[in-house]
Amino acid sequence: MSNDWMNDPALAGIDRAKLEFLQALVFESRGLQRERMLPFLMAVAKRGQADHITFSNEEIETIVSVIKKESTPEEAATIDKMMRMRKNKG
Repeated sequence: MSNDWMNDPALAGIDRAKLEFLQALVFESRGLQRERMLPFLMAVAKRGQADHITFSNEEIETIVSVIKKESTPEEAATIDKMMRMRKNKG
C-alpha cells in the first residue's frame, strides 16, 4: 500500500504522526510469518505507548473506512472481521 491513503480528506483531522505510525506498521509487517505477527504487534503496541500514540474510536473508524477504499475485496473482508472482533471485545 502506498502512502496516498494518508492524503484522503477524511483524515484531515487526524494527527499526521499517527498516520505515519500506521504506514510504518504496514511496511514493517509485510512478509511476516503468522507465528511472528503476535510478537510484532506486541512490540508495536509498546512503541505506540512509548510515543504516546493512541487512537479514538472515531479515528479508528475513519482510518478503517479510508483504508478499505484502497483494499481488495479479500482485504476488506479481513478488516471487517477484525473490526467485529474488536467491537465484541469492547
